[in-house]
Amino acid sequence: MKGTLLKNEPLAKYTSWRVGGPAEKMYLPENRQDLIDFLKALPKPENVYWLGLGSNLLVRDGGIKGTVVNTRGRLKDMQLIDAEKIYVEAGVPCAHVAKFCTGLGLTGAEFLAGIPGTMGGALKMNAGAFGSETWNIVDSVEIVNASGEVTKRNADDFEVDYRSVKGLANEWFIAVELKLSKGESELSQLKIKSLLEKRGQTQPTNKPTCGSVFKNPPGDYAARLIEACELKGYKVGGACVSPKHANFIENTGNATAADIEALIAYIQQKVKQQFDISLNTEVCRVGEVL
Repeated sequence: MKGTLLKNEPLAKYTSWRVGGPAEKMYLPENRQDLIDFLKALPKPENVYWLGLGSNLLVRDGGIKGTVVNTRGRLKDMQLIDAEKIYVEAGVPCAHVAKFCTGLGLTGAEFLAGIPGTMGGALKMNAGAFGSETWNIVDSVEIVNASGEVTKRNADDFEVDYRSVKGLANEWFIAVELKLSKGESELSQLKIKSLLEKRGQTQPTNKPTCGSVFKNPPGDYAARLIEACELKGYKVGGACVSPKHANFIENTGNATAADIEALIAYIQQKVKQQFDISLNTEVCRVGEVL
């Protein structure tokens, strides 16, 4: 293997919430082929987890038993395929994709500037921002399985819904082809600037959060329901409902994953009591409870 294998690696420094116990093993692949070779060599069965920018992720305090594949700064190839299509590997930050498309005069990916994760994560959860969703611009994807076998599949092979993608079985996205439209770079740049200004005004972008914690229920907004329960600023340990946006939970400096999970449960309980609505989490929870 050409990459780096770490053992008992603390995950708090890799997650945007800054919490989480250690990974039993973490592999940092040198490139796509090295990742494939590594997966082929892994003993079976082995629990494999993928980590990009660590947003939309809550790693529990007991850490992860198994292997974490870290794509941060890796799997970063991005290129123009034809006039209106680009190829992006899973480790590329979504914001970089938006900038790349804008520079090429392609429109349709501007919303990715507001997603604080990688393309791999955006594909896994159909991430969205400002009324647009990732799979709206997906043409095809490349997937690798636990044996290191790579296949290419069309977008319509998957069942895609709001913050949900079904159709994977012990497989992971390693690349995507995005279909876009010809536009004007200047207009796209202005749109991105406007979107980011709006995000900065309404979301706690300078705080340790995971992004939105809860999915919006049909016909409503999680943030509105949480705020109506007067939970802005409510704390459990070092975890706090953001005073700026109620669908964000901030780590005020000393939060544990257990604090965050307890606050999530409390929010769900209060919203259920007051509105008889069950809030479902958008954030992915992994690992062992201490």
